[in-house]
Amino acid sequence: MNQKLLSDCTLCPRECHVNRIQGNVGYCKMTDEIMVARAALHMWEEPCISGEEGSGTVFFSGCSIGCVYCQNHNIASGNAGKKITVERLSDIFLELQAKKANNINLVTPSHYVPQIMEAIDMSRGKGLDLPIVYNCSGYEKVETIKLLKGYVDIYLPDFKYISKEPAAKYSYCGDYFTFASKAIKEMVQQVGEPAFDKSGRMKKGVIVRHLTLPGYLEDSMKIIKYLFDTFRHSIYISIMNQYTPIAVIERYPELNRTITESEYEKLVDYAIDLGLENGFIQEGETASESFIPEFNDEGV
Repeated sequence: MNQKLLSDCTLCPRECHVNRIQGNVGYCKMTDEIMVARAALHMWEEPCISGEEGSGTVFFSGCSIGCVYCQNHNIASGNAGKKITVERLSDIFLELQAKKANNINLVTPSHYVPQIMEAIDMSRGKGLDLPIVYNCSGYEKVETIKLLKGYVDIYLPDFKYISKEPAAKYSYCGDYFTFASKAIKEMVQQVGEPAFDKSGRMKKGVIVRHLTLPGYLEDSMKIIKYLFDTFRHSIYISIMNQYTPIAVIERYPELNRTITESEYEKLVDYAIDLGLENGFIQEGETASESFIPEFNDEGV
């Protein structure tokens, strides 16, 4: 493992420069000790990720972005999870493979990139041959993404904002678009065109997720247009309507509602009118906390 990456940590755009090896924490609230809140088969990703068997999902504690509306706020804040070694993480990957997972899905992994790379090397040496999914907020540094070349097969980033105002207000990063746009370009360049097996499961490629926020339909349209104009059919775009207000959202009353059916339909129709074909939409009652798994250290 590259100790320098953790002793003077600049893995994410926050660039805290803390020595996590000595037990200090930066914006992500994590030291160099890996903390995982859940490792299990997950059925609620895009169909080509979950498939029928499920995605082998590892939920890491801590987060380098910290959105005020985060559905996984208890683990993002570092208040849930179990500390494990790199060796244990590599074993978890193999255990998920033994459960017939379609892939290894790393959720909120940015602050653990060096440890994850080491764990992947270990598990590949013991027979791991599943695609690796990097499931992140999109608020990433190109330099960190470049480290992952040869390790990650599928990138699953969010693209949350195009305007500075909501990015600064709800995620404390007015520079979100600057970093996310560059990071996604690197992801696409790294893994290339999407590829699928005979069963429709993704083997490599990029799926960019956008979660529509209440009151920001115009911003969402700008995001879809930017992604389509920039990447065309070299990525898939997942347009999500599952935004769910949580208790702490009382400080932001404008976010204290779900997306209306009309708002979501307008966004989907706009994407279709642009010519978007490689995409996913959500149907039914997705704005529910039933989509949030139990973070009870299962599989850890």
